[in-house]
Amino acid sequence: MEMEPSVSRSAPRSSFLRHTLLALACVLAVPSMASAASDPRQYMHGIGAVPASAANTFNVFFSASGLPPRGADRSGSWPHDVYVAQWHADTGVLDAPRIFIRKPEAQEPVTVARNRTGQVMVSFEDGWNTTENVTQRFGIYDTALRPIKPYPQQVESGGHSGHITAVGDRFVVFYSDGWITGGGVDNLGSGNGVYVKVYDGRGRRLHNVDIANERREWWPMVAGGSTRALLAWQQFVPGQTEANLKIAIFDPTSGRVTGEQLLHHHLQYYTYSLTWMPAIERFLLVGVAKGNGFADLIDSTGKVRASIPCMPATVREAGITVNQDKAYTPAADGRLLQLQAGPDSLTLSGTLMNTDGKRVQWRPVGSIGMQRTSGTLDWMSLTEKGLEQLHFDPAKTQPANAVDQCR
Repeated sequence: MEMEPSVSRSAPRSSFLRHTLLALACVLAVPSMASAASDPRQYMHGIGAVPASAANTFNVFFSASGLPPRGADRSGSWPHDVYVAQWHADTGVLDAPRIFIRKPEAQEPVTVARNRTGQVMVSFEDGWNTTENVTQRFGIYDTALRPIKPYPQQVESGGHSGHITAVGDRFVVFYSDGWITGGGVDNLGSGNGVYVKVYDGRGRRLHNVDIANERREWWPMVAGGSTRALLAWQQFVPGQTEANLKIAIFDPTSGRVTGEQLLHHHLQYYTYSLTWMPAIERFLLVGVAKGNGFADLIDSTGKVRASIPCMPATVREAGITVNQDKAYTPAADGRLLQLQAGPDSLTLSGTLMNTDGKRVQWRPVGSIGMQRTSGTLDWMSLTEKGLEQLHFDPAKTQPANAVDQCR
């Protein structure tokens, strides 16, 4: 997903203005970068994977400005297209990527979900042929990626930062809309609300729900459970350079929102992620607050069942990979964290190094973990030079030490 500082909901689109603003926004999005021109999102941004039609095969989607990535063009615009490549769990081989969607202006960051009956939704923030700076668009395809209701379908004109999931046979699209300048890190401002739309496998809209209507709340993330979805987003705090983290439970059948709550103060902007752990019927949320990582185990009513209040900081836009009662996610210090969960328990059980023994320079533009049939993990990380495929072996997990557990 991407923070998109639109000038206004009614402003005409300008590719130069759009990406000039995005370059400025990188200071907020990636505080460690030395200059706006080095924003790594201009090269690659957004990655996701869903099962393909063949057994033990997955379709991996990502947004990139060419392969190898070129970055911004001479006008400052980002020329991202959406690529897809098949990954094979038996061998760990990633086939050569092909362009799935190509249009002028950026189609990024891509987010993808597959529903119970095999339909696949692909969605992203789109700068092509819009009446406003950007628009959130989608397409729906069958398991073999043949079109059912193909791109370009519109979620919301002016919509941005969308994230999607599937619950049963329905798709849940959680997105932001509008931008308010001023305040926050470097006085760059905030989004102006978060919203949900629900679609069936044919692309028909079933619900349209305001979660935070025209309020300074944005950067939506969603995870789909067995019957409900968990929504998470950040709330602007006047006079501060940190945010509040809010969550709610969403029922895609009724369109009802319950359990809305402020879960964390002093959130590091944009640095949180969430997933569903089907073996224990719980949502897992990780993030960074007050400079340290945290993790929460949440049930389908929104109740927090267990927490890790302090652990190594996690990485912006990094995925969480689940294997039964264990979950893995990158740490900002270059390792991979292993969390172990039960229905009412959650611990930092260990850390993993890349199989080459070196710490990874995780980039804040998207990564996902894929589990091989052998049990090892391939982690696909987007970088300025292209997609990097890393390898981790859970059999070589090191126990979490006292520093990792903030003791």
